[in-house]
Amino acid sequence: MSKPVVGALAARGFQSPFAVQRLVIADVLAGRDVLAQSPTGSGKTLAFGVPMVDLIAADARRPAGLILAPTRELAGQIVDELQSVANSRALSVAVVHGGVGLQRQAKLAARAHIVVATPGRLEDLLQRGDLTLKHVQLLVLDEADRMLDMGFKPPVDRIVAKIPKDHQTLFFSATLEGEVGKVARAYTSNPVRHVHEATLERKAVVEHRFVHLAHDAKLGALVSELRDSRRGRTLVFVRTKRGADRLVKRLGAEALPAVAMHGNKSQSQRQKALARFESGDVRTLVATDVAARGIDVANITHVINFDAPEDRDAYVH
Repeated sequence: MSKPVVGALAARGFQSPFAVQRLVIADVLAGRDVLAQSPTGSGKTLAFGVPMVDLIAADARRPAGLILAPTRELAGQIVDELQSVANSRALSVAVVHGGVGLQRQAKLAARAHIVVATPGRLEDLLQRGDLTLKHVQLLVLDEADRMLDMGFKPPVDRIVAKIPKDHQTLFFSATLEGEVGKVARAYTSNPVRHVHEATLERKAVVEHRFVHLAHDAKLGALVSELRDSRRGRTLVFVRTKRGADRLVKRLGAEALPAVAMHGNKSQSQRQKALARFESGDVRTLVATDVAARGIDVANITHVINFDAPEDRDAYVH
């Protein structure tokens, strides 16, 4: 890594790389395509962000780097994480996602060295002619399994087709098996594969409980849990957007204030809900699994799956 990047990381208090960073960074700097199986919260953003910043020249034609993410929250979090590192090499980073004005995003993205985007909004800019991908050297697909779950494969295919064929691809996912693995191999060329599992120490601090009850008893059980005086911030997962709104209303009727986060909320509504949750104004956030991707809130004491998760990855969040 370059001295400016190392200095930027040191200024943020980083003394040694996380496991996924040790696995991935050298291969990316060597120009290899990478398939990385890594959980959320493992340090993967810097695993792809640090070498991307080092590989892109300040005078490169723009954008030279493209990072695709499934949700606007995750896209925003990636930008926040990369900003100081990019600044150390005089690189600019722009975010492209729905829920905010298109024109300003288009102007910033066209001038940025690195664009972090959700597939749908990026396609909007491409179709309008506001942005070109013909100079992209490095493509990152972050939480690629979630993008496939959300039906983003067709737009991602179209986006990849607009990037020069000799680009480098980094594919990050919670799983590399089944259909996700097939897609990963289709997007990459002779990739290096890395698998990073969550540490046993990290898993050991989480207490898991399974509560078996009738459907009409679920609300009462949830209310009892939320009234426990030992409870801090609580994240409640539901399967549908309508279910999230309905549950917030039902909890409100029980004098348990909550806010909802899902894909039908505008960006300002989502930010306001998250701000109230982070500040402690409300202690309960009800969210769909997809909308909660990329949320980084400290001191969450309880995670409750009000609706049974569809698979292991949705359960782990």
